[in-house]
Amino acid sequence: MILQALARYYDILSNDPDSDIAPPGYSAIGISYALNLSATGDLLDVLPLFEQVQRGKKIEDKPRRMIVPEQVKRAVNISANYLWDNCVYVLGISDKEAKDPGYNIKRLEAFRQLNIYMLKEIRNPAAKAVIAFLENYEPEQGRKHPKIMPHLETILKGGNLVFMCDGKFVHEDAAVKQAWEKHKGVSDSELIQCLVTGEIAPLARLHPSLKGIRDANPTGATLVGFNARAYESYNREQGMNSPVSEKAAFAYTTALNYLLSSSNENRKFVIGDTTVVYWAESEQKEYARAFLGLCEPEEIEIPAEEEKPARDKKAEKRAKKIAEKVRRVQALDTKKLLDGLDGNPRFYVLGLAPNAARVSVRFFHSDLFDKTVEKIMRHYKDLEIIKEFEDQHTYLTIQDILKETVSPKSSDKDASPLLAGAVFRAILENTPYPAALFNSIINRVRADQDEKFTKKVNYARAAILKAYLLRKYRHQPHHPIQEVLVMSLNEQSTVPAYLLGRLFAVLEKVQQEAIGDINASVKDRYFTSACAAPRTVFPTLLRLSQHWISKAEYGYASDRRIQDILNLLDVEKNPIPARLSLDEQGVFVLGYYHQRAAFFVKNDNSNKTTETH
Repeated sequence: MILQALARYYDILSNDPDSDIAPPGYSAIGISYALNLSATGDLLDVLPLFEQVQRGKKIEDKPRRMIVPEQVKRAVNISANYLWDNCVYVLGISDKEAKDPGYNIKRLEAFRQLNIYMLKEIRNPAAKAVIAFLENYEPEQGRKHPKIMPHLETILKGGNLVFMCDGKFVHEDAAVKQAWEKHKGVSDSELIQCLVTGEIAPLARLHPSLKGIRDANPTGATLVGFNARAYESYNREQGMNSPVSEKAAFAYTTALNYLLSSSNENRKFVIGDTTVVYWAESEQKEYARAFLGLCEPEEIEIPAEEEKPARDKKAEKRAKKIAEKVRRVQALDTKKLLDGLDGNPRFYVLGLAPNAARVSVRFFHSDLFDKTVEKIMRHYKDLEIIKEFEDQHTYLTIQDILKETVSPKSSDKDASPLLAGAVFRAILENTPYPAALFNSIINRVRADQDEKFTKKVNYARAAILKAYLLRKYRHQPHHPIQEVLVMSLNEQSTVPAYLLGRLFAVLEKVQQEAIGDINASVKDRYFTSACAAPRTVFPTLLRLSQHWISKAEYGYASDRRIQDILNLLDVEKNPIPARLSLDEQGVFVLGYYHQRAAFFVKNDNSNKTTETH
C-alpha cells in the first residue's frame, strides 16, 4: 500500500508545474559545475552552478537542482551516468588514487565508454564536442589544467559535473534526450506482473536509492531490496522476490525522494531516529502545511504564499489563513478547514528509520484528512491540564513529550527511537499511548530532584500522565479513576491515590510556610516513598505537620485543608494503602500537581496571580 500511494502521488506531482519533478528516465540532481567545451572538445572554462540559499542567519552555496538522465545505482560497483557524474568519473581525479591504484582510471574509462557509445550516432555539434573531449582528455593533466585548478578543492569534495557547448547544456539537447529515451525504452529485464500497478512490465531488479533520511547511508538507502540468500524465497533473486516494474519503482522512489528533499515546501521532520514525510492525495499542498502546523504548533513557520494565476486565489488565501491559525495554536474546525479546498482527500504519514544500507518503516498512517486532524486534536485535548505559568505552551508537541523522558543530566538528550515512533503512531491512530511512556515519566519523577532548571513534577509530566491514563481508561466510563482525569483540582474526588497526592502537596506547603526554603524539604526526602508506599510515610508526616502548622502564619488554613482531605480519605474505615500500583502512582502525582496548582488562583480584580491560604 505504501508503494501504491507513493506511485499515485508521483502522478499528481508530475502534473504540477511547481514541483519540478523528474519525468521517467530522469533524475533531479544537484549540479555544482558545468564544463564549457568548444566545438572541437577543448575545455574553455569551468562554470560554477551554485545557488545561494538562506540557512538560518547564514547564506550558503547550494548546487543547482537540474533534471539529468537517470542516476545509476551503485555501491562498490563501477557504473557511470550519462552526460553527468562526479569528478572521478568525468575527470578521473580524486584523493583515493594513492590508496587504490587504478581507482580513477577505471571509473573514467567506464564514463568514457558509455558516453561515446551513446553519442556516436548523434549528428550534432554538442555530441561531437563531448566525444572529442573524452577521446583527447588525459587525467594526468586534469589537476594542472588552468581552468580546473581554481575550483579543484571544491570539485574534489564530490560535486557533480555536466557539459555545456555553445551556451547550452548538452544533456538538454533534443537529439541527446531522444537517444537516451530510446535507450531507456529498450529493457532486457524479465516481464512480470507488477505488485504495485498490476501491469505486465519489465522487472526492476534493483530499486533506486533514497536520500535525505537521517542517519541513513549518505550515498542512499534502499526501501525494497534483497542482497543475500537468507532474504530470498524459492530461489527468487533480488527484485524477483517482490516483483515491482521499472516504471513503478521509478515512480515511488522519485516521489519519496521529492518528499525527503529541500524542494518540498512542506518539509520533513524528525522524531527520534525517524524521518517523517507526509502528503495528501491532492494537488493542493495546504493539507500538508496544516498537518505540519498541527504537529509542531509552537515552532513551525509558514512560508509566504506566492499567487499563481492558474490557481484559485480565494482558496489559496483561505488555506493560508488556516495555516496561520494552526501556527498560532488556535482551535481548529475541520469543516472550515476543508471549506473551499478540493474535498477531503486521503492523507498519508510515513515514518522511515535507518537500518544499515536499508530503510525500515517505523509507521505508516493512511486516513481521510479530516479524520487525521481530529485524531491529532484529540491528542492535544487529552493533554490539556491547568498550567503552572501563563507563558507555558498551550499544546505540548511530541518533542516536548519525549524530552520529559530523558534525564536532564544525561549527555545523550535523544529519547528512545522506539518510544518516539510508538508515541507518534498512537497519536495518529488515536490509540492508548505506549506503557513505556508512562513508565519513563514515573521513573523521571522518582529520580529527579527540584533544581534550577528541573522540577520533579512539572506541567508537561502531569499532562502526560493524565493523557496516558485518560486513553487507557477511556472505554471504562464508570471506573473511579475517570473523575480525577480532568483539567484542574477535583475537590470532591474520593480516589485514595489522588487524595494522598493532594495531602502531600498541602504538607509540603505548610512546611515551606513554617520553615522556608531548606536544603532537604519534605518533598526531597519523602516524595518517592509516599508515592509508592504511602503507609510508611504519611503517619510521620502528619505528626510533623502539627509542629509546622503551629509555626506557620496561615497554619490554620492548611490545618483545615488537611482535615478536609482526611475526611474524604476516611482513614478510620479505609487505612492508608501500603502500596500503590503504577497507575495509582500516576494518580498520586496528578493529585499532587492539581493541588499545587490550586494554591495559585487568578485574581480577576487585579488581574494578578495570588497565593491562596
